[in-house]
Amino acid sequence: MFLTTGAGGGVGGVSRLVAEGLLARGQRVRATVHRDDERAEALRTLGAEVLVGDLTDPLHVSAALDGVSRMFFSMGVSPDYLEATAVVCAAARERPGLEVLVNMSQMTVSQMTATSTEESRQQRLHWLAEHVIDWSAVPRVHIRPTVFLDNPLFTLLAAGPIRDRGVLALPFGSGRTSPIAASDVAEVVMAVLLAPHDHVGSVYELTGPATLDLDGLADQYARALDRPITAERLPYDQWADQLAGSPLTPHVQQHIATMARLHREDRYNRSTTDVERITGRTPRTVEQYVRERRDLFDGRRDDRP
Repeated sequence: MFLTTGAGGGVGGVSRLVAEGLLARGQRVRATVHRDDERAEALRTLGAEVLVGDLTDPLHVSAALDGVSRMFFSMGVSPDYLEATAVVCAAARERPGLEVLVNMSQMTVSQMTATSTEESRQQRLHWLAEHVIDWSAVPRVHIRPTVFLDNPLFTLLAAGPIRDRGVLALPFGSGRTSPIAASDVAEVVMAVLLAPHDHVGSVYELTGPATLDLDGLADQYARALDRPITAERLPYDQWADQLAGSPLTPHVQQHIATMARLHREDRYNRSTTDVERITGRTPRTVEQYVRERRDLFDGRRDDRP
């Protein structure tokens, strides 16, 4: 039995994609969700056993782990992240037969120390969560993706200026980035879950296929949308003021604002081949990702590969 947590939400829906992929391969999947909504019902329709609950609730987590041999631990951006990690690890230690806990982390963790202060509160929680998992001695694999293409930076917050003015307006300065699609992260997670003994103890750092500055990103959007898109390097403070007016929670806003600042400081200029090495396939380009979501950026859709 496979367990995927956070299958009802999170940026890009990696846990949902993992659950769907495992079900398509004929595996038994239990998925935990925070709310019983249409996303939960869709998983049931596909054949998943769906549990509704809270990852900070020991009773819920213990019930979710019953009979599970392989687990993907993922949770949306939340101030409760570290508590949930501790509860999951405590419950996992009491359950015999767990072959692997695959942990969704973040690549920025690799640049952090016990006393670093430049990162977001969420990134600090991920750094601490990795240590809690390691201290628990549960057989584990840490998955550290770089920024997701599904992140609001490249979708929700980018879409308006692209639609209205044909500009990709972000405060990245001259910083470079290699964003990755959630679907590629999900493929790596599935590969690990399906053959855990080849991976236990590993840390995988996942990036897209190329590091791009803002002009390079704009060119990828232009190719996908078949129209000119130019880069606009916003002053950080101006952009942060705009972010403050978004419907995102303060915790999420602080996380995204920090990610933008770290982009500006070139902290996302990183590249690995882990996706291709584990899955045998090159990760998706920005162009491919945007082309599949043309409706978000200009109301049209294009399903070319």
